[in-house]
Amino acid sequence: MSEQIKVLIVDDSSLIRKIVSDILEKDPDIKVIGTANDGKAAILMNNELNPDVITLDIEMPILDGLSALKLIMSTNPKPVIMMSALTQHGADATFKALELGAVDFIPKKSTHVSLSIEDLGVLLITKVKAAAKSRLNAYKLGTDINRTNLINTETKPVISEVSDKIVAIGTSTGGPSALINIFNKFPEKFPSPVVVVQHMPEGFTGAFSDRLNHNSNLEVKEAKDGDELLSGHGYVAPGHSHMGVEKKGDKFKLKVFKAPKVSGHMPSIDVLFDSVAEYAGSKSVGVILTGMGRDGAAGLLKIKSKGGYTIAQNEETSIVYGMNKVAVEIGAVNEIVPLWQITDRIVKHI
Repeated sequence: MSEQIKVLIVDDSSLIRKIVSDILEKDPDIKVIGTANDGKAAILMNNELNPDVITLDIEMPILDGLSALKLIMSTNPKPVIMMSALTQHGADATFKALELGAVDFIPKKSTHVSLSIEDLGVLLITKVKAAAKSRLNAYKLGTDINRTNLINTETKPVISEVSDKIVAIGTSTGGPSALINIFNKFPEKFPSPVVVVQHMPEGFTGAFSDRLNHNSNLEVKEAKDGDELLSGHGYVAPGHSHMGVEKKGDKFKLKVFKAPKVSGHMPSIDVLFDSVAEYAGSKSVGVILTGMGRDGAAGLLKIKSKGGYTIAQNEETSIVYGMNKVAVEIGAVNEIVPLWQITDRIVKHI
């Protein structure tokens, strides 16, 4: 990069501030320009230093992370990465932060899952660089729709037929808000199952599945090995495993398994899309959303080559136009549409 990415680190722990600073300063493309120990100081330093990216703790004295985030996004908006404790409360606060405009999050150490310093370093650097390229106006385009299109069973169409098709969706950075936007528009009795890979750490996918479930007419759950795919249901790959589709007799089932990372990820979108192409073929709809990298692009091309219909979120409504951009470039996409039209296009092709 021609210019370094300027980062402001906000955390009430001096140890965490030092660890994050040391990690980021090792990358020549990144410069830590300041640290703050509470949300009030963060707002002042955001205005004074004008960072490119902010890492923001959720639990802090004087002014907590969510309150600070609201003020940052309303006064001097910047790409914000939340530092989140791996607890139910931490997960709930994280998803609230993403709805308020944070572009991504990183799990802090917990008693359940501990990231090594090496893993934390890779995550931090990757996410800071992705955040620096993100589009805050895309967030606004997406969440304005969320605010005005919450579930209303009096106005949403009801579909009673059962389809033999599968909908597969893959996303990464910016995905949680995009998926909530898509899921809250599915009609009642949607005739197909919907399978999702969202790049997300272990421990957060269960809470995220619950959040989708509460924002959708679909019954949404974190996937388990052997789950039968049912119409009107959604299945989110767990953060610790790959997820694929297989067919046993006339029924589709899920295979949830551990294996080396594919396209740099576990769960991998390519693993899901490859299996959907193989077992559902022309009876599938593949959707690729916002995200850094290229995971899912090759798998989407396989779905298209087998006669499935493929959709990509457009650049203007993507927080990071990465995976979907690659999919478009390699010819894997039948249709490019803005976020708020994606559910309608899925319904049309089911």
